[in-house]
Amino acid sequence: MYEELTINRLYDLNETIAARLFDGLVYPWEALPKIKDFILTLGPTLSKDEYDQVGEDVWIAKDAKVYPSALINGPAIIGKGAEVRHCAFIRGNAIVGEGAVVGNSTELKNVVLFNKVQVPHYNYVGDSILGYKAHMGAGSITSNVKSDKTLVDVVVAGERIHTGLKKFGAMLGDQVEVGCNTVMNPGTVIGPCSNVYPLSMVRGFVPEKSIYKKQGEVVKKV
Repeated sequence: MYEELTINRLYDLNETIAARLFDGLVYPWEALPKIKDFILTLGPTLSKDEYDQVGEDVWIAKDAKVYPSALINGPAIIGKGAEVRHCAFIRGNAIVGEGAVVGNSTELKNVVLFNKVQVPHYNYVGDSILGYKAHMGAGSITSNVKSDKTLVDVVVAGERIHTGLKKFGAMLGDQVEVGCNTVMNPGTVIGPCSNVYPLSMVRGFVPEKSIYKKQGEVVKKV
């Protein structure tokens, strides 16, 4: 087991309504195939004083702000105080945490955004989990399918962890900062409190409290 890649090392589960999604799991990507069913189970149990069910399998907190031009397909849960801005497209199987921002022309699909996550400008986030206060700069995206359509591995120090998943974008730990126009290739895992330079192409594992400058140049924060 690679301890640095485990759920408990990457995420504070107190900062998501989806904490029970991770019960019994070791690595966070193991939750990706379970997101849909989890939402369908959790949604009907949400307080009717705090959430409205709008359409089929879509629950939106009463104090969330959803712009009229946003499109939300279920299953989906939009948390308290969240903001879903102009022309955002939530394709389904999405949990948007409390106080999170889903911005202009951002697209989500099969994701969990922990509380206070920001994906505010032209982002694509698919088959991914973003930890508490993670932020993706304008135009940064997760690439969730390999060009040859083979199953995704996570590469750590030259070793490969077989995930068995065809679709797997990125696991961003708590308080990760991703620079503008960055591409995170399938199977990317970034440890908590790390920063990624703008215009980066990230692949594999970036340790916690690191600065990713480019492939092969990753330094620890001081």
